[in-house]
Amino acid sequence: MKLVTAIVHNEDAGDLVDALLEKDFRATRLHSSGGFLKQGNATILVGVEDDQVDQVLEIVSASCHARRQFVNPMPPIMEPGEFYMPYPVEVEVGGATVFVLPVERFERL
Repeated sequence: MKLVTAIVHNEDAGDLVDALLEKDFRATRLHSSGGFLKQGNATILVGVEDDQVDQVLEIVSASCHARRQFVNPMPPIMEPGEFYMPYPVEVEVGGATVFVLPVERFERL
């Protein structure tokens, strides 16, 4: 058995969970935030048998898309009296970061 953990953009999370449920995969959605952009993400947890991992990864790939967007960078730590003018920076967001972990024991209580 494996635990598939997918960290995805909030905009993709709903479609991903719907697609997983449509294929009879149970999924748990946790709200999270990224460390770099401090934006909302979702962490999707799916427990599957070993032979189902590739099918889940295909669903994640089809549901989660990278996109470019402009963000305002966090201001640096500054000395009193200094002036900082933030300019939007274009970055790539979305897609998915996926971890597949072995599960030693699983119980549904």
